[in-house]
Amino acid sequence: MVRHIVLWNFNDGMSPEEKRAAGEKMRSLLEPIREKVSGALDLKVVINELDSSNKDVALISAFETLSALQAYQTHPDHVAAGGYVRSVTCNRSCIDYEC
Repeated sequence: MVRHIVLWNFNDGMSPEEKRAAGEKMRSLLEPIREKVSGALDLKVVINELDSSNKDVALISAFETLSALQAYQTHPDHVAAGGYVRSVTCNRSCIDYEC
């Protein structure tokens, strides 16, 4: 299994309401891709609500294989969602690992 975890901050100047709306839109764009990619086991967008964190939103996902992760990354819906995500976020961090 391959885990794919991505963390972002929302762009400076966004209000709490704008951040919440952006996170919900990210969720609506990214989570349904799980049903479209063979080998996608789990895909969840988490919007931070605790002051103890230094990231605003996370994508936590699991794939059967590295090939399944690569299929997700090149899927047209993921590519399209990336344009929106890049427009509302900054400071992206990512880790992929096999487990």
